[in-house]
Amino acid sequence: MISLNGKELKIDDVVAIANGTAVSLDPAVIPTIQRSRAAVEKLVSEGTIAYGITTGFGRFKDKLISPDQVKELQLNLVRSHCVGVGPLLDEPTVRAMLAVRANTLAMGFSGVRPEVVQLLIDMLNAGVHPCIPSQGSLGASGDLAPLAHLALVLIGEGEAILNGTTLPGAKALEQAGLIPLELQAKEGLALLNGTTFMVGAGALQVRRAINLALSADVAACMTLEALNGTDRAYDARVHAVRPHPRQIDCAAFLRKLIEKSELLRTDDPNNVQDPYTLRCVPQVHGAVRDSVAYAQWVIDIELNSANDNPLIFVDEESGEIDVVSAGNFHGEPIALAMDYLKLGITDMGNMSERRIMRLVDADSNQKALPMFLTANGGLESGLMIAQYTAAALASENKVLAHPASADSIPSSANIEDHVSMGATAVRHAAKVLDHVETIVAIEMMSAAQGIDLRRDSLDHHPNMGRGTHVAYHLIREKVPFLRGDTVLSTHMESVRQLVADGTIKRAVEAELGM
Repeated sequence: MISLNGKELKIDDVVAIANGTAVSLDPAVIPTIQRSRAAVEKLVSEGTIAYGITTGFGRFKDKLISPDQVKELQLNLVRSHCVGVGPLLDEPTVRAMLAVRANTLAMGFSGVRPEVVQLLIDMLNAGVHPCIPSQGSLGASGDLAPLAHLALVLIGEGEAILNGTTLPGAKALEQAGLIPLELQAKEGLALLNGTTFMVGAGALQVRRAINLALSADVAACMTLEALNGTDRAYDARVHAVRPHPRQIDCAAFLRKLIEKSELLRTDDPNNVQDPYTLRCVPQVHGAVRDSVAYAQWVIDIELNSANDNPLIFVDEESGEIDVVSAGNFHGEPIALAMDYLKLGITDMGNMSERRIMRLVDADSNQKALPMFLTANGGLESGLMIAQYTAAALASENKVLAHPASADSIPSSANIEDHVSMGATAVRHAAKVLDHVETIVAIEMMSAAQGIDLRRDSLDHHPNMGRGTHVAYHLIREKVPFLRGDTVLSTHMESVRQLVADGTIKRAVEAELGM
């Protein structure tokens, strides 16, 4: 069970919760939550003007709300902001959002009752997953539309999925033994105003990107072996004199992967260097690792951030209350990070697709392998069209890689006059990851085919590297050596799953003692 206290949530905690791990609220944070809640109630009782508590929202910030209407104000807010469209978010993403919002509110700067945080946690543990459309957030005044659909179930409205069945929100709560909330002052706003979709989905994608980056290293080394390449370009001395840390790390990992390989080319004065997609893997994949590491850094910070508005500060000694209207809901840090991430992963896919091309094109690989990796070219097409799919996905990524954060469109009658479009960056990053997981899977499948063809052409059965042989055997458990044309899409998907769920990464790291 993962305990939420607003301070220690990490990306892999979010991944675990998304995959079903139970959650609890740290009892130590309850007094802090109660203190900010008491402050809100004091503001209401005294009629103090405070944005979103005793005023309207956005352009209506100057409309005062009487104390007897504050509950209706919050209810109206949730209902009116349920404007999401598009496909529903998947269950892991919804679970990530529930956990992230609970953790943010647990910090005690949002003015909600502990019951609000507890219901989010109870829904997670009972498997009550709100139906949340994926589109509609500008990523600036928080992820308003997605969070409104989440909050709607907390008040017994909307729809939720429980045990695979879509139910009215009230019915889902009832079947789970939970009681819907009656929102009090500030609570609707606290549920809606924040970066919850961006950071929740972003956490899941960063973990995928970490898995993918190392899997792409494995694919590159398998291709190096299939093409009779050389490891000279991975020499530690080369990278020490251009000391980008993750370039150095990548080169070191590549050396471990191909250690003891008998499929590599020894020094050949007639063939002293390989093409860039083999020779420059540390430089390119290392730079991609930079983009992933930056996204990880940003998401880890944002997971434990108070990002709604206004924030309630209560002096512990004097009890003085300060309500500060500011902009922590603005998603720019996440938008830029996820744009950088998707650009890096796009280029990794470009590199992988070019290696696939070299594997299937005998003219490009100096006849090291037969055309399209089949011995019966002409009668059979071999892996010709698998490269088409990789090319199609790589090209689509070039559109998706356009930075969403470069755009902005004013809203709320020009009060919210700059937005991050971070939710779009996150959604597009997910698609890029989908595509590059498939591209890398195609490369791995093609490289395995090439390695078998090379071995068959030799008098002996040369060993693969320490790490690459692990990946090869995992692939061969799913996909046999292709002796003739067959339906490739199912094989491609089988290998993609090994990449996407981190199976190959974990197995290789275990073999290498990492």
